[in-house]
Amino acid sequence: MAIRNVREIGDDILKKTCKPVKEMNARTQELIEDMFETMYATNGCGLAAPQVGILKRIVVIDVDDGNQYVLINPQILETKDSQSGYEGCLSVPGKRGIVTRPNYVKVKALDENLQEYILEGTELLARAICHECDHLDGKLYVDLVEGELEDVTEDLEAE
Repeated sequence: MAIRNVREIGDDILKKTCKPVKEMNARTQELIEDMFETMYATNGCGLAAPQVGILKRIVVIDVDDGNQYVLINPQILETKDSQSGYEGCLSVPGKRGIVTRPNYVKVKALDENLQEYILEGTELLARAICHECDHLDGKLYVDLVEGELEDVTEDLEAE
């Protein structure tokens, strides 16, 4: 496993649409492991493959609910209600902004064994699913921010 470099806003790869994963192989499995390691090393709760320079439809999420989620080729099936709150991104370091997202999300994806499953999430998990799936289509949260981006300070990080 290895910590990979996180691509930052301005890198063209973050604006590209990712390709579906067709098969699981050693390189893809290693990518998933590296994505988790990179996410934890950078204190994130989600990471999408294009953020580490790979144009594959893979997302990893860990929102401290006791689960690690791998979503391969995710498709959002249903959303409802809404929530507004601060959002940040490993690809936009030192910034945050208010974004409105669904408060409930139902997504269909493949797991690391390419077995299809349905994941339902609310609150932070719903926000993370939407945020990371946007990355797969070349979208960044900064395009959805209501108002201005704010600098993240030490005080805010302790919240």
